[in-house]
Amino acid sequence: MSETGLPSKRETMKKTIIRTGLETLYFTGLHHMLRPFVGGVGSILTLHHVRPARKSGFQPNRLLEVTPNFLEGLLRRLKRQKVDVITLDEMHRRMVEGDFARRFVCITFDDGYKDLLEFAHPLFRKYELPYALYIPTSFPDRLGELWWVALEQVIAKNNRIGMLIKGKQQYFDCRSTGEKRELYDAIYGYLRSMKTEDEVRRTVRDLCATYHVDIPAICRELCMDWDEIARLARDPLVTIGAHTVSHSMLKKLASEDAVRAEMEMSRSVLEAALDKRPQHLAYPVGDPTSAGPREFRIASELGFKTAVTTRPGVLFAAHADHLTALPRISVNGEYQRQRYVKVLMSGAGTALWNGFKPLNVA
Repeated sequence: MSETGLPSKRETMKKTIIRTGLETLYFTGLHHMLRPFVGGVGSILTLHHVRPARKSGFQPNRLLEVTPNFLEGLLRRLKRQKVDVITLDEMHRRMVEGDFARRFVCITFDDGYKDLLEFAHPLFRKYELPYALYIPTSFPDRLGELWWVALEQVIAKNNRIGMLIKGKQQYFDCRSTGEKRELYDAIYGYLRSMKTEDEVRRTVRDLCATYHVDIPAICRELCMDWDEIARLARDPLVTIGAHTVSHSMLKKLASEDAVRAEMEMSRSVLEAALDKRPQHLAYPVGDPTSAGPREFRIASELGFKTAVTTRPGVLFAAHADHLTALPRISVNGEYQRQRYVKVLMSGAGTALWNGFKPLNVA
């Protein structure tokens, strides 16, 4: 255990277990045998960054990025397989009408990073495949706080970090890459355990002020501006969706009005900027600690056609009754193997994760 009271090597063990499970399902052929029972009707893939691999040993957010070569391999494989790569609107139609004659997949990106415009979009144009992009409007407004990246920069630039943990000032050495990884995992876990979004943001702001990390500069460096987003929005292959204003973990907002405002204001800002009203929503972070039944209900009341989580899973016909609580499959940068995506899209990997329950909407 680390001094924060959190397991320091938990993430390494978790990655090993997941990788072993995916390899076993693939090389035994179990994913083929299970697919008729757990494969559902389609799936939604989620990605964030697409950029060339970086050499730094300390990359705690590497799970959020894949290389252009990996993405091209995925698009090439999907293009030649008997699966329809479709828009969110077409997915909504098929779900509502029960049109499941062919399996389908939607490809989605969260946050609106600049590398998508440089490396990913040309590949979608090359293969003539559609995708969706969910935008938190504070990012192109240059007011966004990418606190997970800010935390990475604080640790990367320092050999010793001090911070207030549960009311007590503590100090942590982080000279080696291994120490930096362990410290990032521990502090990240501590932040995610906080009850409110304000606590998370305030803690990271204090760290950045102490260790001279410019939070607004991160947003300017990594995220597209409105002109770049508008350029993508004019392409018929691209669907722009809402992703709230501030990229807050909505479940950590105490007020239902605040949750509603994050969703509705994001949609209104996008409509004003792009002259098209978004019909689809993605919950920031999107796991059960970040979005739940309250958020699903509000998204439905606001009239969004669909809203997506990051709860792992494929789509089943029964999801037609839960269109604002849809699962997605993360195309994770720690597992850049086409066979892993095959296993996940077969439904086998996520079925094991979900205890073979087709719906996870509670």
